[in-house]
Amino acid sequence: MSRPKDERQKDLFRPALEVIIDMKHPLVALAGAMDWGFLERSLGDVYRPGPGQPPLPVRLMAGLMILKHMHGLSDEALCARWLENPYFQYFCGEETFCHEMPFDRSSLTRWRQRLGEEHLAALIQESLSVAHKTGALSTKDLERVAVDTTVQPKNVAHPTDARLHTAIVKLATLARKEGVPLRQSYVRVAKRAAIMVGRYTHAHQFNRAGRQLKFLRTRLGRLIRDVHRKIEGNAELEAAFAVPLGKALQIRGQRQNQRGWKLYSWHAPEVECIGKGKARTPYEFGCKVSIVTPVTAPKGGQFVLHAKALHGNPFDGHTLGPIVADLAELTGVEPKRIHVDKGYRGHNHPNRFRVWISGQVRRTTAAIKREMKRRTAIEPIIGHLKAEHRMDRNYLKGRDGDRTNAVLAAAGWNFHLLLRWFAELWRAFFRAAFPNLSRQPATA
Repeated sequence: MSRPKDERQKDLFRPALEVIIDMKHPLVALAGAMDWGFLERSLGDVYRPGPGQPPLPVRLMAGLMILKHMHGLSDEALCARWLENPYFQYFCGEETFCHEMPFDRSSLTRWRQRLGEEHLAALIQESLSVAHKTGALSTKDLERVAVDTTVQPKNVAHPTDARLHTAIVKLATLARKEGVPLRQSYVRVAKRAAIMVGRYTHAHQFNRAGRQLKFLRTRLGRLIRDVHRKIEGNAELEAAFAVPLGKALQIRGQRQNQRGWKLYSWHAPEVECIGKGKARTPYEFGCKVSIVTPVTAPKGGQFVLHAKALHGNPFDGHTLGPIVADLAELTGVEPKRIHVDKGYRGHNHPNRFRVWISGQVRRTTAAIKREMKRRTAIEPIIGHLKAEHRMDRNYLKGRDGDRTNAVLAAAGWNFHLLLRWFAELWRAFFRAAFPNLSRQPATA
């Protein structure tokens, strides 16, 4: 368990942050309303006692992750703003203003990898707890929910057949690194062919582009066979080339219209091609994410109750049962009404009488019809998650990065709503305490 910094000796020549900042700021109010002990218990158990430098405080790292996705910042921008913003430092548990970073930027990456989706879900849980305690969210809002799926795109280049050039470069680079002599690397001629594929395709000269693709596919096949001959019988080299050769064989053999799994990115093999029926983006490359929000109108806004990345491009209806079970475990409230779109027809929820599909006529009352009209309120929430909280382009590595980014984006949105909620509470208190100040002076 990390040691809190509150026990350090007071600096006589540096004033405390409470003296510098405005204690009525929404971020200060949010820091006071949060149960940091719960986060300490939920996130701090990933550490194991042992030799070496003591770990950073849990409040510091949890606060950094919240601030990062609350404001949609990169790790570098977050560190820069934390160093110049006293409110950020107070939120993360500092007592005096820091002129130097008490951590390295790479610590954020290691923390995300160490915690994972299971531990980081505590941030969503804590945001909902604060919302419930402060009146921004009520219990009835947790009983009536809307469920929908979206695509979390990965930070990869748009996949085309010209990625054959990438396979050639990667194999040739690894062969040079391992000291494997090649008959010819084909790197220079492959680069020229990849450029011409793009030019011919742009000019709609598809026959010429096809000849260049055949050239790339042939040279990649020659390189694969050459590497196989040179490393045959060497167990160490065969182990080093096992994964790259598998990727190269997959890229060389796959075609655009074939069925089954395809490799769309060399450095992110987990990327999937998902079609959601959009006219502007017929296909998106990433993973599917399930989002749950209240179907009611909470006072504090449409909080995200649950977020989970789903790999394998599953059918939406087959994800409803596990998602609702996870939601009940996270919030402690069993949803009584679940509103979904028509993509969930044939769902696997054990109680089908609790699920209402858009356009459904049977078993609907006036109250249920009003809730069904509000089901579409989940769509702008998904837009905010993508545009402002780093779900539009996932930069984290692997499937664990997909799951982590979805949870952190949902937590960032919830804490953003809580900031706005505390600001509204303070303005309402100010108007009630000083009603005369809000009136306009009478003109002569």
